[in-house]
Amino acid sequence: MIREDGRKTDEMRPTTIKRNYIKHPEGAVLITTGDTKVICTASVEERQPRFMRYQNIRNRGWVTAEYSMLPRSTSERMQRESSQGRLGGRTQEIQRLIGRSLRAAVDLDTLGERTIWVDCDVIQADGGTRTAAITGAFIALWDACKYLQDQQTIEELPIVDNIAATSVGIIDGTPMLDLCYTEDSAADVDMNVIMTGSGKFIEIQGTAEHNPFSREETDQLLDLSVSGIEQLIRLQNRIMLENLDEVSFSNS
Repeated sequence: MIREDGRKTDEMRPTTIKRNYIKHPEGAVLITTGDTKVICTASVEERQPRFMRYQNIRNRGWVTAEYSMLPRSTSERMQRESSQGRLGGRTQEIQRLIGRSLRAAVDLDTLGERTIWVDCDVIQADGGTRTAAITGAFIALWDACKYLQDQQTIEELPIVDNIAATSVGIIDGTPMLDLCYTEDSAADVDMNVIMTGSGKFIEIQGTAEHNPFSREETDQLLDLSVSGIEQLIRLQNRIMLENLDEVSFSNS
């Protein structure tokens, strides 16, 4: 089965990670996955979050995330959530997911009594915004931690593993990897998978939109997601270990 963009069912969209995208944050990345584009920044705050101070938790840091979609990241303008006076349920759920995922990458004791704020802003949406945000945010987080180490603020890099994510789904009975928006909106089953570089799952979000899916179909989707995430992990390792400003892959 050939998809509308010419990919095979087990192919990822072309993906690019560009570091140092803006100059002020300690980590700043633009990740492009197909037509989805997300700016991910990591900012260091030299104090613990309020809940840790109230609980008198010492010698431990925190990583937290915020997520938003710009008004014209979609085909029609969306109203800014700030103008509505509250965050939508989808936004809250996604930023909590990003925060949980990134904390799995960090030894919070080694980070020390500070907070790293990760902001993920979708500037163009075509499906998979949360998974792209997690994959790009990991590099921004790594850069922020490397900055702290280079400044001799911390002795050891607190990153313990890579974190990356992708989406999978079933459309007309066919499992597919890395769904664009039109595929995601038509999927019978859609699933977001977040994993570590060592191959462990952090979170699996799977929903049947119409018909329930079987254990066999679940295994097929997880196998597809693992193959995609392994590609993203290799991309992350290239940009980190080779100290590159930009890396990309394409199946074409």
